[in-house]
Amino acid sequence: ILHVLVVGSGAREHALAWRLEQSPSVTGLWVAGGNAGTSEVAANLDINPEDVPGVVDAAKTHGIDLVVVGPEVPLAAGIVDTLQTLGIAAFGPTQSAAQLESSKNFARVVMGEAGVAGPAYHTFHDYEDALAHIGRNQTPVVVKADGLAAGKGVSLCHTPQDAAAAVQRCMRDRAYGAAGDSIVVEEMLQGREVSVFAFTDGENLSPLVAACDYKRIGDGDEGPNTGGMGSYSPPEFWTEALSRRIADDIMTPTVRAMADRGTPYCGVLYAGVMLTDDGPRVLEFNCRFGDPEAQVILPLLESDPVEVMLACGNGRLGETLVSWRTEPHVAVIMASGGYPDAYDTGFEISGLDVDSPQSVVFHAGTRRVSHAGEDSVVTSGGRVLTAVGWGDSLGQARDRAYARIRTIDFAGAYFRTDIARTAAAAGKST
Repeated sequence: ILHVLVVGSGAREHALAWRLEQSPSVTGLWVAGGNAGTSEVAANLDINPEDVPGVVDAAKTHGIDLVVVGPEVPLAAGIVDTLQTLGIAAFGPTQSAAQLESSKNFARVVMGEAGVAGPAYHTFHDYEDALAHIGRNQTPVVVKADGLAAGKGVSLCHTPQDAAAAVQRCMRDRAYGAAGDSIVVEEMLQGREVSVFAFTDGENLSPLVAACDYKRIGDGDEGPNTGGMGSYSPPEFWTEALSRRIADDIMTPTVRAMADRGTPYCGVLYAGVMLTDDGPRVLEFNCRFGDPEAQVILPLLESDPVEVMLACGNGRLGETLVSWRTEPHVAVIMASGGYPDAYDTGFEISGLDVDSPQSVVFHAGTRRVSHAGEDSVVTSGGRVLTAVGWGDSLGQARDRAYARIRTIDFAGAYFRTDIARTAAAAGKST
């Protein structure tokens, strides 16, 4: 009999709450933050997910047995350390282990110790030094804010002029605040990109699961980067051999290196991997489920999520079966018009109660309002909803995701029309 608290307000957290609510061991479920969707499967608490003392107080007040942390900011702030000192189980890495995401430079150092392949890189704390390096280097580079920038601190620079502008944005204009005080400049890798996830207790690793996501706002990968506009799983190119290679060459050595440092990594480890002609190379690590990847991966988790999450925290993952289904899932994000730039909110959403086969809708930027005794759901963010469809093939899953999204409407609604289109055309089914 367990009381569980999910921390966060996005579609990832709705997907977590939705999957946890299906666990037979969960008798009470709360969400710190939350949205209109999480309120249907759990009790929302009016707490900012980044307010660590507020979340900890809520955990004590509600007799919480397990805290599941969705976003990276509270992890980087040490929420797991605080909960552990109080004897409350928490799913996610400690503050020192979360540096794999909160510092790009830290991640590169650990990869060097682990012998994990990644791009050549240089770290800079000084603006003039960074510009001088770019002036000497005429090849395409990636400029990254070293700290957390909500997925937006990465610039792909094909010319030295682009790179110099990106450095200025980070270090002089402080577009990402303190996250850009130091930067990492990396070689630009070519290949297919894939998001790879594994549960780990600091020593053992679960079987891997993979997804592909779409970061740019427009069809055909045009326009600015976003937090993610869609995803699908499993990738049409994902094989047992590739899974084994990434486990052996990337995930296991990284977990071992973190343990050797005295900062064991427990939770879900997320590697952004580029499949280059020279083999898989790590673009970055994240210390939590991705969003929108979580929305296609969590429905594939066959094992009891509570058992798996507790096993990650108490070193018993080696004794716990973690199994993933392979049924194709496709997720399409419905966003506010104008996102990722300026957008308006407060628009009523219609069509959420339409019954559509083999689909589910996860909420992100939504809230429930009452007016003259009538309840309605309105938009409250840039990414508003994720429609997920599944089926026997990627094509079928894609059709169901888009059928579901077309039943929903709000003023200015926008979504990409090409999520998983190329992969579905490749015609792979389970």
